[in-house]
Amino acid sequence: MNTNKYLFEEAPVSKAVATMAIPTMISMLVVVIYNMADTFFIGQTGDSMQVAAVSLATPVFMVFMALGNLFGIGGSSAISRALGEKNTTRAKQISSFCCYGSLGLGIIMAALSLLGMDFILKIIGASENTIGYAREYLSYIAFGAPFIMFATAFGNILRGEGASKESMIGNLIGTVTNIVLDPVMILLFGWGVAGAAIATVIGNIAASAFYTGYFLMKKSSLSIHIKDFSIGNRIASSVTSIGIPASLNNILMSCANIILNLALAGYGDTPVAAMGVAMKSNMLVVLLQIGLCAGIQPLIGYNYGAKNKERLMNVFKFTGLCTIVMGTVLTIAMVIARQFLIQAFIDDPEVIAYGIRMVIALQISGPLIGILFLCINTIQGMGKALPSLILTICRQGLVFIPSVFILDRLFSLDGVIYAQPVADYLSIILSVFLCLGLFKKIEQQTSKN
Repeated sequence: MNTNKYLFEEAPVSKAVATMAIPTMISMLVVVIYNMADTFFIGQTGDSMQVAAVSLATPVFMVFMALGNLFGIGGSSAISRALGEKNTTRAKQISSFCCYGSLGLGIIMAALSLLGMDFILKIIGASENTIGYAREYLSYIAFGAPFIMFATAFGNILRGEGASKESMIGNLIGTVTNIVLDPVMILLFGWGVAGAAIATVIGNIAASAFYTGYFLMKKSSLSIHIKDFSIGNRIASSVTSIGIPASLNNILMSCANIILNLALAGYGDTPVAAMGVAMKSNMLVVLLQIGLCAGIQPLIGYNYGAKNKERLMNVFKFTGLCTIVMGTVLTIAMVIARQFLIQAFIDDPEVIAYGIRMVIALQISGPLIGILFLCINTIQGMGKALPSLILTICRQGLVFIPSVFILDRLFSLDGVIYAQPVADYLSIILSVFLCLGLFKKIEQQTSKN
């Protein structure tokens, strides 16, 4: 951690943000490539029902990642604040708690998923055309739940101590493994969606192995040793108070995707497949901005813990400018390349036609969506559980889900397609108000001191 002290406390803001954010953005870019690769290679089977099945099953995979983020984002926030307070013992206890918590919960979720598979398939809206493929995919993903959660958690945990590069490397190892195995298992072996799932699980095992090795070689100031495991002294609550809202965001995204797919399924399986492809394409805009904002969360947490309010605000303002510039550039690029992107995944004229419309709709909020992610990560970094929870349940819950139903009723399929940008802008407005309120409180506290 000493090597990162200069970065957190003294380095120019632009350098600190770049150093922390670029590895995280690269990790997110790799995730985008991985998600696109999965869909691309499944699309090469020429079977749009397999593409639709993976789109239907994706929310379950997202739930596993969400539960990993419970420990990852919650743990990262708690660790960065503990290190800002110079409490390394507490930081070790937090990381150990996150290690065994993510593995234990992963085992539980694997068992529940396998036992409740029929119920899950019914909930996600699998049709008679897609249920067999969805079952294949989810069965293998369920077995990999402990590794998925551990890898997700510790990609974030490492960033909490400033090890963004190592976090990126672990992510790269897992994703490259997945991408290399995809064409072999999906096309060469002819395993289709099952091959995609197996490749995903092996990739997460590889990432988990790297993170474990990182700790065993004592390169970290944190710990995964059982002797450091503790749930007392507010260890568990410091993680879950931020981790639950963060994971709830991903869980709500899964629920929102299920509801979106159910609404789209009312117009046939083709719109479901098209939205799956369009959302994969849109990941480039969304995940790169999430990567930028998640990367600076430890800077926010550290300086909040160290009571360096001026530096905290400078990090926030600079990152905000970066999100707007990057969001605008990416949005323009996506609109220009919309047809090429959809055609790259699947050669089905009807899916392509729907997909192009959907890509355009999803880009409407692209230039400013980064502001929402910045506010969320800032609030999480400061350890503010309630505002974090409010923002979390709005974008994919309180705002998006009603928007789907209302707009579907008013404008049919077009309404469903445009529900996401409507929810995005309403959530952006709320996030700005919440952040401004917190900053005002910080200024008042500073003036009193």
